[in-house]
Amino acid sequence: MFYLKHPITPIRPDFLQQVRQQGIDDLGQAVEHIVARGGEPCRDSLRRAKAGEALILASYCPFEKHGPYREYGPIFVFAHDQGEIDHSSVQISARASDLAYLAAHVVLRGYSIQERIVDARLSNPENAESDLQALWEHTEVAFILVRFAAYGCYALRLDRRPTPLTVT
Repeated sequence: MFYLKHPITPIRPDFLQQVRQQGIDDLGQAVEHIVARGGEPCRDSLRRAKAGEALILASYCPFEKHGPYREYGPIFVFAHDQGEIDHSSVQISARASDLAYLAAHVVLRGYSIQERIVDARLSNPENAESDLQALWEHTEVAFILVRFAAYGCYALRLDRRPTPLTVT
């Protein structure tokens, strides 16, 4: 098991408040309250659920603009706030038994500031860092979305870090 060392954009706090308090997701529909079987990828905490934990399954949209690439994806979050989490990295493993947040295959999509797909990759734990680097090499890529390949659940968003100004 190892870590992807990229700053992860936190999930919108208003979304978490809305699904937990009002029971409504980004599509305006009722969320589903479920009891974890164990292994569900919980986006709010960047960890897998343990059997018996209370979860919410809802639709989430990581986009800000309307357009043909705007999409919603299923997302698991804990029914109750899990407190502060570290958004500086995420666990990734080739073995699902490790219960790393990211395991097996993921889809990486690089988007422009206009929220258009610039490039995409089907990746795995061994190649994730190099695949991310290849997407960042496209100067027009403003952010990268990561989705779980098998079920299509939204995993996370990585925003390009601003380039520091150099004073001469």
